[in-house]
Amino acid sequence: STGTPAFFVHPGEASHGDLGMITAKDAVLAISNSGETEEILTILPLIKRLGVPLIAMTGNPASTLARAATVHIDVSVPQEACPLGLAPTASTTATLAMGDALAIALLEARGFTAEDFARTHPGGRLGRRLLLLIRDIMHTDEAVPKVREGTLLRDALVEMTRKGLGMTAIVDGEERVLGIFTDGDLRRALDREVDVHATPVEAVMTRNCKTVGADLLAAEALQIMEAHKINALLVVEDGERLIGALNMHDLLRAGVL
Repeated sequence: STGTPAFFVHPGEASHGDLGMITAKDAVLAISNSGETEEILTILPLIKRLGVPLIAMTGNPASTLARAATVHIDVSVPQEACPLGLAPTASTTATLAMGDALAIALLEARGFTAEDFARTHPGGRLGRRLLLLIRDIMHTDEAVPKVREGTLLRDALVEMTRKGLGMTAIVDGEERVLGIFTDGDLRRALDREVDVHATPVEAVMTRNCKTVGADLLAAEALQIMEAHKINALLVVEDGERLIGALNMHDLLRAGVL
């Protein structure tokens, strides 16, 4: 899951052939609360002969396993949660927590990214969040709401209504984004009693609006929307030429939310 190939070998089965799964390029993480588990001690000489690093996690630094290890990690606990002090409870939790800490330390050391994580989790909701790109869900071509600069506000409203994304892009003759006009801009314009029949849309549009590239993750588009408290984004290429649009409803339908 976190980019470090790993597999489990039962020490009892290792003595009967499964030790062959371990190669000279591996590292062995051996876990034993007492550090004296007979099945593990039996294969210690064979692990040593392979010349692989042996990392031991035990609750007894003076144990045979701890002393034989290349690196020993002490996961001892003062007492078990079991009222009888017999069943491994607190000790197993401490071991699990240390195992997670090791995995995360390796993740950071390897420079493991969200994109790397996505490649190992392609299915379900998690896969959609990590693999789905904006280009997979954005509106394109005639479905993109856009008007040219100089368009009257009333005509921009018609375009917004026709395309149904709650906004329209304002572009120049080369399809470069000049700004965006949204439902929020409309409310502010009406509050100022702007004449929709005489006012050009660029007079009330939002300039320097947020734009994204088509190859950005859809989940990142969601983060941008949430961070800036907006409901729609324009998609551009080469920094400014409009090629698409999406809104929060598109992310919801795609299962990103």
